[in-house]
Amino acid sequence: MRNGEIGRRQFLGILGGALSVGAGVAAGVLTPPPARAVDGMRAYLGCYTSAGAGGRGIGVAAVDPATGGLAIEDTVDGVADPSFLALSPDGRYLYAVDESAGAGRATAICLDTDRPTVLNTVAVQGNGPTHLCVTPDGRWVLTANYDSGSVSVLAVAGDGRLGAVTDVAQHSGSGPDPERQEGPHAHQVLVDPSGRWVLAVDLGVDSVYVYRLTDGKLARHAQVAMTPGSGPRHLAFHPDGRRAYLANELNSTVTVCDWSPETGELRPGDSVAADPDAGGDRNYPSEPVISPDGRFLYLANRGHDNIATFTLLGVAPVLLTTTPCGGKFPRHLTLDPGARRLYAANQKSDSVTWFDLDPVTGIPGPSSGALQTPAATCVVFR
Repeated sequence: MRNGEIGRRQFLGILGGALSVGAGVAAGVLTPPPARAVDGMRAYLGCYTSAGAGGRGIGVAAVDPATGGLAIEDTVDGVADPSFLALSPDGRYLYAVDESAGAGRATAICLDTDRPTVLNTVAVQGNGPTHLCVTPDGRWVLTANYDSGSVSVLAVAGDGRLGAVTDVAQHSGSGPDPERQEGPHAHQVLVDPSGRWVLAVDLGVDSVYVYRLTDGKLARHAQVAMTPGSGPRHLAFHPDGRRAYLANELNSTVTVCDWSPETGELRPGDSVAADPDAGGDRNYPSEPVISPDGRFLYLANRGHDNIATFTLLGVAPVLLTTTPCGGKFPRHLTLDPGARRLYAANQKSDSVTWFDLDPVTGIPGPSSGALQTPAATCVVFR
């Protein structure tokens, strides 16, 4: 075991203790979800296409129902730098941001045809978008524009096409890191589990913004300050809808936040190290993922090329172990729909790797497979 990690026997002790006192977890949360069949399932792979990265567009991979293995079967060409992808609620449409330098764009793709078909590409009125989401009603796509430090709202037509930008919320300010925080840098935008609020995570100004979205317009509700210089990147909500875990890119921590869906209040709490062995090195945590049963948090560490597994049964996350990601610079993590495997998009080794998860401890085993695909940035299942 490495520094800060615990073993299987210790974990089982924590699990038993947590269950005996409830650990603040809602009843039923600890019951694993039923496994979902993956016959006919596809994985859509984001990538970089510019600056010699080598990507052609969005990769389409078949998923082996027995092993979870991926095999490329098609590519959606003509989509520049699709670094992040999001599905519509009904799964019929896929949306991608174009993170190319200069004016950012978003693309709509229909998945109901024999082959994925590009519907249209529109400007988002922001520069360098790195993330996007679709509202639960499917009517709006929101993009987080890193270079310009803003959030854009785009209308979605009945046929899935993207319409005009209906609003742009501009962030302002700076942070103490002169190289990374000279101005605002919106890195993520998402809708909370209640569907009432939009949250935008801004690395440049060490803040999470909370908005109301009404008829395509964003109204700022709050700007929540985080630790100066922490560089918040992405957050993930717990299944109970009342906690969020924020990955901080610049100080290599995870911050636990209380969340009130009734009032839209985000309250930062304690932070823990994303990887205790990182020391003073820049570790660049990227994507936090929480298991559907609420027991585990997985976090990709790009500096140390590993995946940290935390148990969430106590008040604060407890590191169980770190697992080599099987590549370099894991930019994105995701679980398969049955939550039996974890997938890592390793940007600098041009690969997607996957890991079987121990059903008791939640810990990933060694990588059980890898798919070579250029400049991998994101994996989405349908």
